Amino acid sequence: MTIKAVVFDAYGTLYDIQSVAEITEDAFPGYGEIITQVWRIKQLEYTWLRSLMQRYQDFSTVTRDSLAYTLRVLGLAYESDAFDRVIEKYLHLDLYPDAADALAALKPRKLAILSNGSPDMLDALVHNSGLDKLLDATISVDAKKVFKPSPQAYALIGEVLGTRPDEVLFISSNPWDVAGAKAFGLNVAWIERVTPEAMALACVESDLVAPLTMFKAIRTQMDELGLAPDHRVHSLSELPEIAARL
Repeated sequence: MTIKAVVFDAYGTLYDIQSVAEITEDAFPGYGEIITQVWRIKQLEYTWLRSLMQRYQDFSTVTRDSLAYTLRVLGLAYESDAFDRVIEKYLHLDLYPDAADALAALKPRKLAILSNGSPDMLDALVHNSGLDKLLDATISVDAKKVFKPSPQAYALIGEVLGTRPDEVLFISSNPWDVAGAKAFGLNVAWIERVTPEAMALACVESDLVAPLTMFKAIRTQMDELGLAPDHRVHSLSELPEIAARL
């Protein structure tokens, strides 16, 4: 097997989606954590619902709609400038500390992002983080007007990079994305940033389940779909060694 391309999910994989929490707390004191978690849950849910209903709207619209939902159900009034400040953070998400070094170490293979993000969001995010200097392509599902985990979304990798599925190593920290990529036939590495042991410890250490703990319970653990990743790692820094063996 020869891996010709390494393709990454963006949100939650290369970029820390929890880094929006500081701005949500600043804009809505006392509500930052619950906003951050409900927003992300609804954001993902809206991508799946829109794909199933065949009523596609790009990820920038999905992101705004899911934030509007979150603020409404929490009973939070807001001015447009506060809303826009929170949305703007999605163009400046924090890069995971080991991301740039890991990508650099994976050269000379082709490196790309395949993301649900809309082209304008991804282009700004990649440029603002400096990854534009390392990536060969930034691929948005907008070209197919359907979100991951649709097979049509993963097919974009071959169309853009000229690779077969067995020549691609796909990386994601999102279990639903791992399952979708594996079902399509890609070689898949899952970044398991939260272990079941850590989840159990978080629950026993508190009488109440915090919003972040609940989010981790439903969005960070591998799903029971009969699809398992080929490789399981805990950080991006482990990927160059895995790729070297393929």
